[in-house]
Amino acid sequence: MSRGAAFLGSEVAVLGGAMSWVSERNLVAAISNAGGFGVIACGAMTPELLDTEIAATKALTGKPFGVNLITMHPQLSELIAVCARHGVGHVVLAGGLPPKGSLEAIKGAGARCICFAPTLALAKKLIRSGVDALVIEGMEAGGHIGPVSTSVLAQEMLPEIAGAVPVFVAGGIGRGEAIAGYLEMGAAGVQLGTRFVCATESIAHPNFKRAFIRASARDAVASVQYDARLPVIPVRALKNAASDLFSAKQREVAGRLDENAVAMAEAQLEIEHYWAGALRRAVVDGDVEHGSVMAGQSVGMVTREEPAAAILAELMDEAAAALGRRAG
Repeated sequence: MSRGAAFLGSEVAVLGGAMSWVSERNLVAAISNAGGFGVIACGAMTPELLDTEIAATKALTGKPFGVNLITMHPQLSELIAVCARHGVGHVVLAGGLPPKGSLEAIKGAGARCICFAPTLALAKKLIRSGVDALVIEGMEAGGHIGPVSTSVLAQEMLPEIAGAVPVFVAGGIGRGEAIAGYLEMGAAGVQLGTRFVCATESIAHPNFKRAFIRASARDAVASVQYDARLPVIPVRALKNAASDLFSAKQREVAGRLDENAVAMAEAQLEIEHYWAGALRRAVVDGDVEHGSVMAGQSVGMVTREEPAAAILAELMDEAAAALGRRAG
């Protein structure tokens, strides 16, 4: 973990998963102040909004933190420029391969670039293209997910790539024993989102937090793709009425594709905006029935509201005890 911590500039190599509407200044600063590495979720923010968010986060912490940018954002280059102006040291690119020129723009500003690698072939390609670190995230995670579990990805990828760049493992991690296991396999650190949703500092609506505390692992289910022509990346969230509404939304967009009333790229962006809106309804407004309650399968290990520092300390104690037992 010292390798990951040195790379991030934090005390422990625990990245906060970037969760739209949740990973904002308060939670990000709390995770960084506690010794972890907070990450702002830019999501659908405009460059002006991101500028304000970074400045507000810097006012709350003097520790390093990162910014997560979505590769399909239409203003990606402007967002990268905002990060550069603020001297953000680490930019995380999520949602696909980095578009042409984005990696160079991030590194040219002196920042380190972290990317998600869903397959071994893609991981090797990203390493060749010059990314500084990788996150490998399994299907147990909340939000947008791939089809393979964390444990399988870790076994397949860590032996091949952990020597080349720091690799952070994510998806379904809820206790320190799991962190210890991935570190032993060669990971430089981990990324957790779901465990931090109910941090005292998280601005998530009390209804949203209550839904997490009540939920078990099997309540966090992946969305279903309705139309093969409209490839939808599955999203893991707690079961509610919004799941049915999403199917209806897909049918509606697919219908407009049939009529050539909308282009494919536009259709996919509309689905993205749908999720952003549905997530805001749940996180900010507290409508946990008609909003999207994105959660990973580790949600069953979220049992109470507590400070981010207490969550991090507990995880590190559990990991240290697990490694101690193995060494003994």
